[in-house]
Amino acid sequence: MARRACDGWVRSLKAETLCFTGKVVVDDKWLVRSECVRRAVRRGATSKTDFSGAISLVVHGDLTGKQVSDSRRDYSDTLVGTESERASGRHVHVVDGAGFGDLIHGFPAPCLELRRPPRGSAPEVVSPQANRDVLGAPLQVRKVGRHGIRELAVDLSSLDEATAAHERTVGALIKHLARQKIEVHTYARNSPKFDAGWATGKEIFVAEVKSLTGTSQDQQIRLGIGQVLDYAHQLRSTLSGRSIQPVLVLEKKPTDNRWGSLAKAVGINLIWAPEFRGI
Repeated sequence: MARRACDGWVRSLKAETLCFTGKVVVDDKWLVRSECVRRAVRRGATSKTDFSGAISLVVHGDLTGKQVSDSRRDYSDTLVGTESERASGRHVHVVDGAGFGDLIHGFPAPCLELRRPPRGSAPEVVSPQANRDVLGAPLQVRKVGRHGIRELAVDLSSLDEATAAHERTVGALIKHLARQKIEVHTYARNSPKFDAGWATGKEIFVAEVKSLTGTSQDQQIRLGIGQVLDYAHQLRSTLSGRSIQPVLVLEKKPTDNRWGSLAKAVGINLIWAPEFRGI
């Protein structure tokens, strides 16, 4: 049987064949099954009522009060079938209600593990990602195109260069943190739209990345300071007790040294490529 690779994420619902098990709760609201199907179909999925070899994605809801076929593990027939398919080499994605909420809003969702529990312990359906209320899918460098000189009446060459510098800085940051075994993520569905985020221990870092090519350094840095302070403030307001560290990432060292002391005074970690000293 053909194997289906999974990198730990379901990128979209397009071309997926779904079935549901349990009560699906999205953003603290129970969605009736017909509404779940309607929203999935709008994103390009199809749905079936029962598990079969055609199913590619299972939405795992709350099984409380439901009759299950494997009471020791609190698994429904659907999850038992899913585990069997995975064991045979055909990967079937599994997402929970939060993940389904992400997918119907156009965001990737983490694919859940089905963990065999040690004898005598409680069963677990395990999410591979912590801090999923802040951090989304792994961050990827975007491809940057070039505008033709006749496309618009304005010269966009400077914009192209700045965008390319931004993405080079993002790529260098991803590689720098990867050497420390740290994965960089994009923002989650209900988070502010920061450029990059990661976690170490109990601390979550949210970063704005600014290029200094083809524009005023002072303007870019002022803008970045305001943005990253806003991101951190929003998250601290909604996530009480969580440690949120704002980071401003620059393409290169700024020419004016005052920005380092200003960033420190307002609690921002200011770093720049290529060394990214301080992280």
